[in-house]
This record gives sequence, structure tokens and C-alpha cells, in this order.
Amino acid sequence: MMRILLVEDEEHLSSIIKKGLEEEKYIVDTCFDGITALSMAKSVLYDGLILDLMIPGLDGISLLHTLRDKGVHIPVLILSARDTLEDKIMGLDTGADDYLTKPFEFDELLARLRALIRRRSQEKRAVLKAHDLEVDTASREVKRGGEVIGLTAKEYVLLEYLIYNKNIALSRSKIAEHIYDMSAERESNVIDVFINSLRRKLNKNHRHKLIDTVRGIGYILKG
Repeated sequence: MMRILLVEDEEHLSSIIKKGLEEEKYIVDTCFDGITALSMAKSVLYDGLILDLMIPGLDGISLLHTLRDKGVHIPVLILSARDTLEDKIMGLDTGADDYLTKPFEFDELLARLRALIRRRSQEKRAVLKAHDLEVDTASREVKRGGEVIGLTAKEYVLLEYLIYNKNIALSRSKIAEHIYDMSAERESNVIDVFINSLRRKLNKNHRHKLIDTVRGIGYILKG
């Protein structure tokens, strides 16, 4: 499951794009201004950002420049009605990975987004480790003690978030923000259910327990 931040101030278009991406199994968070987008992009680990340039608060170029200056390397696809060569050069030189002009075909948007995420995954190909647990973030293969562990998409997203933040106590609300669309309705104990399922799979045939409960806070993966 890939999590996308969509920054588009035209709410009807934003709704159409969000619906289409969700039908393709992306998790999509939306916002309509640059200030909110900056806060969200710095606090959540997104797989991609679709960015309109003409947004209020902080325009798209300024937002992109700020993110790159702060070391946020989220893949960025600019989606804009500004279609001059100068606009495209400015966007790409500021740090965008791709540039698509409006009006556009949705299938092309999907193809460009897939290519952008695929390139970044190939560049990253990090294997994250904690104790005897290994998580390959490119292939999404999970091993413990050399044995492959099969996880659901949600369980994998949860585990990757925990291991990226290993030895840090994470609240249930913080975890929920990462694995769900921020507007999604969810039962209050759903994170506990996912954690318990993940624990069972990770701990099978192993004495050392990787995920601990932190009373009054949430959970921590130790490594």
C-alpha cells in the first residue's frame, strides 16, 4: 500500500483524483494549501506527493523548495495548468521528479506516479533491521531469522513504520495517521488488533519478543 499526499486547491478535482487513486489501492491524504501541506509532508512518511503549483498560503514552488531544503526527499509529481517550458524547468530544477500539465488523462497520471515511486524504490532499496528481523523496503519482503514472514498490506505498512522508528515509543494515534487515510473512520481498537496480529506472525517460533506495549503511550519495536 502506497500513501500519497495530494495537494490541490480545486476541491472537485481533488475529490476525483483521490477517488481514482483509492480505486487503485493507494492511501490518499488531501489538503488544499501549502502551509498545511508542508506540515503534513514533514510529519508523515509519504511514498509520493502530487502537487499543484497555484495553491494558497504557500505556493507549490515555495513548498517544494522548503521541503528539499529541509531534507524531505519524498518523490514529487507536479500537476499544474502552468504549461510553459519555463514553468516546467523551474519545477524540475526546484526538485520535482516529474511534471504533468492540466488537462490530463488519469491513466497517464497513474503511469507517471507508478514510475516515480518505482524509481525511488530502486534507488532506496534499504534493508531495515532490528534484532534478527529484516525488512526489505523495495521488495517488501520480511524475514526473521532468515525465514520469510507473510504479511497483509496493512501489516507491512505498520511494521515498516515501526522499524523506521525503532526504539521510539509511538502512540496509537500516530500509528493510525500513518496507516490510514486521515479522513477514514476506524474503530478505536483497530491498531491494537493489527499489532496483535503482527506480533503473532513475528513471534512464531521465536522467544525474543520484538514489539512491546508502552503503558499510556502505545507501542515500540526494539532493536
